[in-house]
Amino acid sequence: MSRTLLFATDLSQENRAAFARALRLAHQQGAQLDTLHVLDPYLPHRMLHDLERAVNDDISATLTDLREDYALELPSLMIQTVVGEPHVEIVREAHERQASLIVLGMHRKRGQKDLLYGTTMMRILRSAPCPVVVASYLPTQPWQHIVVPIDFSLTARQTLKEALIRFPEAKLTLLHAWSLPGELELGNQAFYAQWRDREVSRLREALDNEVESLLRELDGVPDIELALEPGQPCDVLHDYVKRHSPDLVMLGSRSRPHQTNPLTEMLLSEPHCDVMLCRPW
Repeated sequence: MSRTLLFATDLSQENRAAFARALRLAHQQGAQLDTLHVLDPYLPHRMLHDLERAVNDDISATLTDLREDYALELPSLMIQTVVGEPHVEIVREAHERQASLIVLGMHRKRGQKDLLYGTTMMRILRSAPCPVVVASYLPTQPWQHIVVPIDFSLTARQTLKEALIRFPEAKLTLLHAWSLPGELELGNQAFYAQWRDREVSRLREALDNEVESLLRELDGVPDIELALEPGQPCDVLHDYVKRHSPDLVMLGSRSRPHQTNPLTEMLLSEPHCDVMLCRPW
C-alpha cells in the first residue's frame, strides 16, 4: 500500500477538521501527507505568484494552530498549489502520487441532497482511484467505532477488508438492513413470525460465515459486532448513526463511476459522523 495521503483543501473553515484528521491519519499510518490547493485557472497570471505564497502561508499557519490545539505529531509533509479545475487536478494528483487515501472537508451545502450534485466533493468521490474520507468532526481521538453497511456483494466485502486492514484496533459494527416479502400483509400472523425468525437466523448465519471467511485471510481478530435491523438500507443506516453516534461510516462505491450510492448521498447531506467511500475492488 502506498504511504502517501493526499489532503485537498479549499482553505475554508470547514476544512480545519479534515486537515487535523489528515494529520492524525498520516502519523498513525507512517505516511507522507501531501497537502494540495487548486488555484482558479482564470485568475490573471501576474497574481498567481503572490497568491501561491499567500496560500502556503495560510496552510502553514493553520497547520501550526491544529498541532497546538490537538497535540498532533507532524508527519512528513509537502504543501503544493496547482492551477486548474479542482476535481480534475485532485484526482490527477492522486493518480500520479499513487495515493492510498484522499481526505476532503465536508461540503458547506448541507441538509438537501440536491445541493450536493455537481460539487467538487461529489465529482471526486465518483472518480477517485483510492478511498476518500470526507471529514467533518474534529479529531480529538482516533476513530474508535466504525460502522460498515454490508450485504453479500463484492463491494461490501472489499469495504470490510479495507476496514480490517486500515483500522485493526477499532470496534467494527457490520450493519445489514433486511426486509422480507409479506411483512406488510402478514406481519401480525403467528405462522409468519415463525417463518420470519427462521429466515433472519439463516441470514445471520450466512453473514457470519462471510465475515469469518474474510477474517481467515487476515491476521488478527478485531472487535466486530454484527447488527441486523429491519427496514430499507437508507432508513436503517440513518437511524443507527443517530442512535449510536459512530466516529466513521465506511461505504463501498458503485461499480459505475457516474452514479453515487444513495447511502453516501444521505450521509453527506446530513452528516452525523465522518464518511469513507471505498472502491468496489
